[in-house]
Amino acid sequence: MGDCESIIPTYDAEQHVIAAALHIVKALGVSKNLSGDMRKILTEFETHFSTMTKLTESNTRLTSEAEDRLKCAQEKVMSWRSKQLMIWDSGPKEASEYLQAVDEVRRLTESLGSLLSNNNGKPKELLDRAHSVLQMAMVRLEEELMHILARNKQFFGPRCMSFHSYEEGVVFDESIVSTEDDSVEDTSRGESSGTESEEYIMDSVHPGVVSDIKSIATVMFASNYDQEFCQAFTSFWRDALDEYLIICKMEKLSIEDVLKMEWSSLNHKIKKWCRAMKSVIQSYLASEKWLFNQVLGEFGSVSSICFFEASKASMLCLLNFGEAISIGPHPPERLFCLINMYEVLADLLQDIDALFLEEVGSFIRIEFHELLRRLGDSVRATFVGFGNQVALNTSTTPFPKGGIHPLTKYVMNYIRTLAGYGDTLNLLLEGQDREDGQNISSHIFGPMAHHFQSVTSILEANLDNKSNLYKNGSLKHIFMMNNIHYMVEKVKSSELRTYFGDEWIRKHIGKFQQHATSYERATWSSVLSLLRDDGTSGKAILRERCRDFSIAFEEVYKSHTGWSIPDPQLREDLRISTSQRVILAYRTFVGRISSSISDKYIKYTADELENYILDLFEGSPRSLHNRRR
Repeated sequence: MGDCESIIPTYDAEQHVIAAALHIVKALGVSKNLSGDMRKILTEFETHFSTMTKLTESNTRLTSEAEDRLKCAQEKVMSWRSKQLMIWDSGPKEASEYLQAVDEVRRLTESLGSLLSNNNGKPKELLDRAHSVLQMAMVRLEEELMHILARNKQFFGPRCMSFHSYEEGVVFDESIVSTEDDSVEDTSRGESSGTESEEYIMDSVHPGVVSDIKSIATVMFASNYDQEFCQAFTSFWRDALDEYLIICKMEKLSIEDVLKMEWSSLNHKIKKWCRAMKSVIQSYLASEKWLFNQVLGEFGSVSSICFFEASKASMLCLLNFGEAISIGPHPPERLFCLINMYEVLADLLQDIDALFLEEVGSFIRIEFHELLRRLGDSVRATFVGFGNQVALNTSTTPFPKGGIHPLTKYVMNYIRTLAGYGDTLNLLLEGQDREDGQNISSHIFGPMAHHFQSVTSILEANLDNKSNLYKNGSLKHIFMMNNIHYMVEKVKSSELRTYFGDEWIRKHIGKFQQHATSYERATWSSVLSLLRDDGTSGKAILRERCRDFSIAFEEVYKSHTGWSIPDPQLREDLRISTSQRVILAYRTFVGRISSSISDKYIKYTADELENYILDLFEGSPRSLHNRRR
């Protein structure tokens, strides 16, 4: 039988052989010369061939029915090949009928496969036709899918630009640590810290077409065209995310490109990166994952795999940019960028863990955590190294007029701005060695306070070195008074007070007041010594003392009007203190000698001297005209 089957050319020929065999068996069965055993064998053959004949008739009927069903479904599928109109644009009825026809073809491939007894015959012919029709239908469904997605994709552009916390030119600009006081007012930070996850799920496509997309997915998956669906669906959203990054003005840059970039350009790109990271993760990808779960959720891990493939390239682009920043040079001015980038990632940690929770997304999740760690290391190293930068700032000439040195403004504005990042910096600085030998206040608010006070101690030591450049001892005290007073005012009027405490403030108020006292002593002691009562009563000597005092006062006036005390209240306080000391001594002196010498030898009245003292420390040198009363 096996040899016969191998040479039967067609299904119909097989049926003819069975019929002929049955006829022969029946003819032999009517013979009277057959033994009992032979007759039994022929009866069994007849039964077997009769069963085969009935089965063949049933298969023939089923094949005929399948052919009719295939013809009807094929006509429906083929009818759309010549039409320009898309099926789903023609209405839900047409779409439903098309899907029913495709599903009918799919079921026919299964039933026809069960009818095959060999690789030939009518069922095989119909099965090949069904597969061909099914393939054409799958191609058409893929086209319909892409059309539906393209036509109904929602625009995400405005979301990317709507994070008000990233207004232009706040934390990222170097002016925030400028030596100009006004540049840092109300700009202590540009990105609020927080650990709360904020999702902004929007519709990636029009809600009305989600069921249509899902119906296409269901049919294609059932037809074993799941890979084709996933490839098309993933490719569309991968390209869409690339377009979204362009809307967010994020370029695809290599790590090498970023490291070569000028700071002014890089500064703007960091701002865009922070906006893009929040928008992409909290809004775009959150919305996209929701859609993937809606469409593919019932197919197990397929949804997670497709979502990962759709988002992987763009996420790696964003992460690579962050990595380049973390390994690049970190001068003090860039610390604020690093902190903001760190805080953005820290705020998004819960979101990224939720988006890529499954094993397939662990690569992105691990890379994200690693970048957060590297940025944290960069922040810590840059902040801790800031004190070294302050110590290395040297001068070869004294600062003009004894005013507030740019380094003092820079350092105090710098740490004042950092005070707005207290939670983040305290977290990153935890465990840092505090044994640096500095006299730190007992009022410590975490490791940040330690480092802030360490930096100001270094600044004071640096200022003391700079003060030694002055040849005039009095101007040295004016310089130190100005700068320490500036430090105290910055601490008192900002969040820095929390980190320095009242003890530090009291101590440094005492320091600048001591420099004020030292100035008065260094400047006026020699001048006022000319007014002392040493028992001399000779008119010539008294006239000489009047002349010498006037000359000494005029010299002080000429130089000290050119010195600067920028703070109005501090300037006024020193003028009053100086006036009280000088005018009291002068009035006493004039009162004592007025009976001994003529008024014409007393060049200035006490009131005139008092008014002249009010001219001191304005920063513009002035001279007193020679005059006699």
